[in-house]
Amino acid sequence: MTTTTPTVAVGTQQTDGPKTTAGRVRKRLNSRTATLVSIVIAVVWTIPTFGLFISSLRPEDEIKTTGWWTAFTKPQFTLENYQQVLFGRSSSSGQLASYFINSLAITIPSVLFPLAFASLAAYALAWINFRGRDWAYIAIFALQIVPLQMALVPLLKFFSTGVTVAGVTLMPAWDLVDEQKFAQVWFAHTCFALPFAVYLLHNFISQLPGDLMEAARVDGAGHPKIFRTIVLPLITPALAAIGIFQFLWVWNDLLVALIFAGGGDETAPLTVRLAEMAGTRGNEWQRLTAGAFVSIVVPLIVFLSLQRYFVRGLLAGSVKG
Repeated sequence: MTTTTPTVAVGTQQTDGPKTTAGRVRKRLNSRTATLVSIVIAVVWTIPTFGLFISSLRPEDEIKTTGWWTAFTKPQFTLENYQQVLFGRSSSSGQLASYFINSLAITIPSVLFPLAFASLAAYALAWINFRGRDWAYIAIFALQIVPLQMALVPLLKFFSTGVTVAGVTLMPAWDLVDEQKFAQVWFAHTCFALPFAVYLLHNFISQLPGDLMEAARVDGAGHPKIFRTIVLPLITPALAAIGIFQFLWVWNDLLVALIFAGGGDETAPLTVRLAEMAGTRGNEWQRLTAGAFVSIVVPLIVFLSLQRYFVRGLLAGSVKG
């Protein structure tokens, strides 16, 4: 008996599948040229911040007469600018220390509240069946197109006069003073952040494997336990990504804080004081540069500390398997 070995024509099998558009783009982004361009962009983007930092450390006469790049040939550095800006007692100094604390008091709750409410709402919209769920999701999605400026006056009226329907007071005016006005800013930032946060987290949570949820229900777990033990650990990257965006938005905000917290020393954030310094003492560059760098230190720390979670959150759901 003779046996014949089947032959396969050359070219009938391909060890590698056809190159897709995503594959070609990924290959180009990993090339040396793309890496070099990324480095150049990063350097160009960082130069202004580096110049701001160098200027904040230079004496007043030096910063007003020469450019920051001359510090490399005639290095003269001092911390007096930061001392005056943060702890100066004169009216011309920044006195940013108290405003820095106000910014933290505004920003931290304004980040935590939307994340907590949005994660709960997103889980309910994704995994709990109830009447009107789809319509509720559509309404939340549609709220993203409402400009923030259109909601400022109604929300301010809500705080100052309360809610009255047909002569019946459903909610009285808040009548908050001094540090109590922080609650108004927290409420406003939470309302403005919820539609976008719910939308993103819903898309993330709805893609979680249904087998996990089913297995947990078989083991007797209810929705609170499923959310706490399964969903929260899996959505940590998404929460970190949204939290970074919200933190940067609230920390750099001027309009909402100025309207709902006022411009007093008790509640005004760092951005309000920096705007006043730029408007009334715009020629004191040494204090403006120090104050500006103080305002960007915390966002930089937050972003760098959560960078790995931020990248995971952006890439979540892009690749299956």
